[in-house]
Amino acid sequence: MTQPIGVSPEMAGAHMPQARINKHKADWRGWKFMWPFAVVFIFVFIIPICYAIYISFFKKQMIGGTKFVALENYQRLLVDQQFWSSVGRVAIFTIFQVPVMLFLAAAMALALDSMKLHGTKFFRISTFLPYAVPAVVSTLIWGFVYGAKYGLVGSFNSFFGTHIDVLSPDVLLAAIANINTWEFTGYNMLIFYSSLSTIPHSLYEAASIDGASEWQIVKSIKLPELKGSLAITVIFSIIGSFQLFNEPSILQNMVPGNAITTYYTPNMYAYNLSFSGNQSNYAAALAIVMAIITMAIAYIVQLKSMKEQMK
Repeated sequence: MTQPIGVSPEMAGAHMPQARINKHKADWRGWKFMWPFAVVFIFVFIIPICYAIYISFFKKQMIGGTKFVALENYQRLLVDQQFWSSVGRVAIFTIFQVPVMLFLAAAMALALDSMKLHGTKFFRISTFLPYAVPAVVSTLIWGFVYGAKYGLVGSFNSFFGTHIDVLSPDVLLAAIANINTWEFTGYNMLIFYSSLSTIPHSLYEAASIDGASEWQIVKSIKLPELKGSLAITVIFSIIGSFQLFNEPSILQNMVPGNAITTYYTPNMYAYNLSFSGNQSNYAAALAIVMAIITMAIAYIVQLKSMKEQMK
């Protein structure tokens, strides 16, 4: 724009229109994209949680209907041996199953990222495919494989004259852990592999030129890069382990005897209390306590991972 003759820049700027910006006005444009998810999230997640908390303070009685009992359901839960035995069972399951699964997933991701594995596309798809199979279907398949009188284990016993029973109470939890490992190792492998894919390959070439071996590259470059994704997979795996339900409930009819009880896992216990025992109020209290326990463990893991990353 040409400045008028005989007019100073200050005077010219004084007569120019100034754009007014209201910094205090809220910008709601983002909510136009968020409201469909927000509505579904409120109706599917927030409202059921609030309702579960509400009914956990009541109790259904044969005479008198529903009665407000305050914290009585939670007090009963603290001394419920069946509940704590199910919590201990899934805790043991988590302690042993999660490290094995994540170790296998990390090893597969490192093998894919090494660029020395033939048929990488087939390997990646085949390892992820079990995750795409519904848990009910995969458990049924593994149940027939585990059968001592039929399936793979039964054929193995007939051929070699052995008496292996994978569904015996002593090794049943390990058999369920094997199903979970088969289902979710590929999923966690893709998370690790996507994290490794962000590392520029020029960094590997520079390390090789400096004389670093393949193991030194893995130890000094690749493994530190997996710390962030490791924290995510650990948290997801812990949450999934404490929600264990499909596998034991499907295998319940395949296992001889009463090896899988109605309180084998906390979720099975809550389900049977609510739908078979007509104790939905007590089941709601159980679900709330399990949610608190799971969130506390996940939060501790997250804090520890954050401290490790800050070092």
